[in-house]
Amino acid sequence: MLLDRYEHLFFNANFKEAATVPGFAAYRGEFVLKEGEVADAQGRRGPPAEVLKQAALLAEGDELKLISGSLDELQQFPYLLAVAGGDFKAGTLAVFFTVNIPKPFVTTVNGALVVFIPLVEGMAWNELIDLVGLEKGDFKGQSSADKVVTVYNALKAEKFKYPEVSVEEALKTTNNAKRVTHGAV
Repeated sequence: MLLDRYEHLFFNANFKEAATVPGFAAYRGEFVLKEGEVADAQGRRGPPAEVLKQAALLAEGDELKLISGSLDELQQFPYLLAVAGGDFKAGTLAVFFTVNIPKPFVTTVNGALVVFIPLVEGMAWNELIDLVGLEKGDFKGQSSADKVVTVYNALKAEKFKYPEVSVEEALKTTNNAKRVTHGAV
């Protein structure tokens, strides 16, 4: 199963579980894009150098159906492709809320639709739900994994009306925006 192969890249996991839909499994948490340096003689590593924050992954057997989360910089996308790009195929949906891009765009990687949306403030999961117009009641009584399946099914019907731009071209337009965080002072 695909998510088992990625298990070593799961960090600060909220859950990894099977959905009630046969063959589907979901994960939410952080997804390591670049591991930390080896910190000691025993081979233990420091914290990850790059992560996809607030990640949501959905797999059907060995097929990646959905990957979503928040990138601090578009420049992190090549790290993501290095660890998961081989599983991007036609039928895979990828939605990345990216801090340092000025405008949303779509591109195609190995046949997969990849959507980039600027986001400096907010939670990737909540933005994903808003993107497809789901309400709290749409998830009533569902398990955590089933909620990811519900979002995936809604995303399949979504027609993204963003311009098609290559990642290489989009990298030329990045800005210096930083994630806005709120919390206790």
